[in-house]
Amino acid sequence: MLAGGGAIEGGPPRRTGDYGMANFDADTLRELRDVRELRIRTGKHPKTAVVIWIVVADEEVFARSWLGGRGRWYRDLAAGGPATLEFAGRRLEVQASPASDDTSIARASAEFLRKYQPSSHAREMVRSEILSTTLRLEPR
Repeated sequence: MLAGGGAIEGGPPRRTGDYGMANFDADTLRELRDVRELRIRTGKHPKTAVVIWIVVADEEVFARSWLGGRGRWYRDLAAGGPATLEFAGRRLEVQASPASDDTSIARASAEFLRKYQPSSHAREMVRSEILSTTLRLEPR
């Protein structure tokens, strides 16, 4: 088994959730599907909330840094730190793992375009230079 997903030699690609990672409940997934913007606070910078966009593709929650690797919240999560999502009066503790497989990146990109297509910024969320910052979010 590979940490953070990947493939077992000779087997099909696996997602992080396939190894027993926690999943969000149906109500939370529905809320996350519907929310347009939310705030994230990382464990390393808990006093600073940053507005981000997230998407739900199937039963997985994805975030991507509009600033690419320069985004502080992204760097904090990519380093393994915890974070809190704030939306609709809720606080949701999360952790992240890289979503580096082509299938997850494509699914997340399709959802960013679908969910945010009325915004002129939707295309910016699928720029090739930031695709590698796609993170899979899971409850802590």
